[in-house]
Amino acid sequence: MTNTTQDKRASGIIILVGMMGAGKTTVGKLLAKHLGKTFIDSDEEIQRRTGVTIPHIFDVEGEAGFRLRESGVIQELLKQDNIVLATGGGAIISAQNRAMMKQNGLVVYLKSSVHDLWQRTRHDHNRPLLQTGNPRAKLQELHDVRDPLYTEIADVVIHTGKQSVQVLLERLNQQLEDLKLMDKNENTMQTLNVGLAERSYPIHIGSGLLSRIELLLPHIPQKRTVIVSNTTVAPLYQNQLMEGLRAGGVEVQAITLPDGEQYKSAESLNTIYDALLAARSERGTPLIALGGGVIGDITGYAAATYLRGVPFIQIPTTLLSQVDSSVGGKTGINHPLGKNMIGAFYQPRVVLADTTTLDTLPDNELRAGIAEVIKYGLIRDLPFLEWLEANMDKLLARDTSALQYAIARSCRNKAEVVGVDERESGERALLNLGHTFGHAIENGMGYGIWLHGEAVAAGTIMAADLSQRLGWLNAEDVARVRKLFERAGLPVTAPALGAEKYLQLMGLDKKVEGGKIRFVLLKSLGHGLITGDVPQALLEQTLGACSA
Repeated sequence: MTNTTQDKRASGIIILVGMMGAGKTTVGKLLAKHLGKTFIDSDEEIQRRTGVTIPHIFDVEGEAGFRLRESGVIQELLKQDNIVLATGGGAIISAQNRAMMKQNGLVVYLKSSVHDLWQRTRHDHNRPLLQTGNPRAKLQELHDVRDPLYTEIADVVIHTGKQSVQVLLERLNQQLEDLKLMDKNENTMQTLNVGLAERSYPIHIGSGLLSRIELLLPHIPQKRTVIVSNTTVAPLYQNQLMEGLRAGGVEVQAITLPDGEQYKSAESLNTIYDALLAARSERGTPLIALGGGVIGDITGYAAATYLRGVPFIQIPTTLLSQVDSSVGGKTGINHPLGKNMIGAFYQPRVVLADTTTLDTLPDNELRAGIAEVIKYGLIRDLPFLEWLEANMDKLLARDTSALQYAIARSCRNKAEVVGVDERESGERALLNLGHTFGHAIENGMGYGIWLHGEAVAAGTIMAADLSQRLGWLNAEDVARVRKLFERAGLPVTAPALGAEKYLQLMGLDKKVEGGKIRFVLLKSLGHGLITGDVPQALLEQTLGACSA
């Protein structure tokens, strides 16, 4: 988090922006009471100072005159401390107002659909801009112009929807606490725990952790280990890790595999076995996976099967592996007929997620990891989804505190799921949102052509589309999901493999049960579910609509 944002929070000013009817006054009063701040409504302040109503000012001075008064009042109010300020819906039209708000307070955008806004304002005759022949069309026009401006300056975005004001307040409080947490954890290490009784293990997340060898030494009791990496990551980080371990008195052997999903294979697995056997590696010698998801999965499977099980340490170096594949103990290799069809559940002893390694991650790999991050918000964590909407630009810019927060929040979500369903007999399957479609894309195109996260992104759009066809999501929900993936620079259209090919490939999915493909879909945003009851006709419609 930048010092500017910290200073904004220190000023104690929270600014609510949004369209007329978004609930700024109602939410603002409750928020101010909850936080012990003073609530001010800029429109009410203008009326108090002038002694006349807003419609009267519009009648006498026009919109331009009103906007001048509005800017002057907002500029004065932003000099105060410890206030919650609800602004008029059009205050952000002025570039000067936007700059002042962004600089002087935490900006919260209460975002509503035009449909909901219309339901709330249609009988309100105190909205001068809606006193036209077609107020519904005018509302749509205003929304289309203003929404990008609200989003531009927002630190927090809250979708109001049809939730109660109390629920909205709780979600807003959570977002504000999240911002505080980002500040607190900047340049510090966070440690989470995956609770699996005797197989529990810590996840350490932070910057510069590759040099924190003391975090690894308790898990290398015999002072001997083997690092498995690939030709891309090894030149970057392997020597640093080896030197640190050797300084700690550990004997280190290294195995380097080719880089790429196509090498997550039986041949690569045998390469690891051959090296371990040649070196007479023992049952107490842990394997360290230094790399992305492919290295983590194949090293974990080698650890699960060599000598019937040796210890295993995860040091993930991609965003995707840090937020997903390194946590939870899924290990394995691909088969020509299906992805991850051969493997085992085998938990690591420790996960060390060094965010510094993301500095060398190519942009497309970073975006691919964001696909898995978005997944957690969609299936079980709506406040996190809203946080992602407000902070996507920071993630893409590799803001350290934003990345660390997103990794920790993702890992916390996954740890909670794994803790109650280690072997994917129930809730854990929700983590496969978009994967049934995505694995079919990877297989159908040939492993390595599409990155895993890219395929999951397109697959998630297909899952959202199918959820809409089943009557669970509406068109606005699907558009919202699509927009977030588009902002992340991820594909939202799947390759045109043809419905028959997709059905054939999805029939090989691990979630097939009783001959039925089981899909992870969305009952609502933030609420995933698993179902095998999908009419063939609707599935084929989704396959046709979402591929090109």
